[in-house]
Amino acid sequence: MVLWVFGYGSLIWNPGFDFDEKLIGYIKDFKRVFDLACIDHRGTPEHPARTCTLEQSIGAICWGAAYCVKGGPEKEKLAMEYLERRECEYDSKTLVEFYTETDTSTPIVTRVIVFTSTPDKVSNKYYLGPAPLEEMARQIATATGPCGNNREYLFKLEKALYDIEHAEEYVIELANEVRKQLDLPEEVKTLLKPVVSRVLVKSQAHASSTRQRVFAS
Repeated sequence: MVLWVFGYGSLIWNPGFDFDEKLIGYIKDFKRVFDLACIDHRGTPEHPARTCTLEQSIGAICWGAAYCVKGGPEKEKLAMEYLERRECEYDSKTLVEFYTETDTSTPIVTRVIVFTSTPDKVSNKYYLGPAPLEEMARQIATATGPCGNNREYLFKLEKALYDIEHAEEYVIELANEVRKQLDLPEEVKTLLKPVVSRVLVKSQAHASSTRQRVFAS
């Protein structure tokens, strides 16, 4: 018995747990969206960050990394305990099939765990939902938390997808809009600062044209 986990956000470049194998590939019928609030890493309850989650979309694919944990139940348990603490804003786990470029019709691994979120603002307090590109960019450009700022997360995701040779137009477009926000004069940024609702908590496609892109760190 082995554990497989699919990462499509920060897990791509920073898994943070002990694993035995890493594969680059994709899952089908899901797309990456920045619709989830983060209040304890890259944002705060008063000003949540926007991080990515998955949205079901027939025909879409989402590239990322699958991690395999071998070595018995104890090692798998440690990995899952770590992931559940880290991915605490995701309220669901979904089992998916994982594909690689070598065979696009047959999954190389099945029953891979991926952390997902319920797209419902009533039942899921962390779900922000979609917003216009400019509004999301303003929120990402200004949010910050104990682990750093929100824009760094986005720029690192942009670079990670570029590094695995599957840059994503949606991520590039959002990152470029954030860069435009950062170029604005300080007094204009203050006026454009997004108004976001407080998050209540119980306890308090490969783009070849981007090969010359310069990434923020």
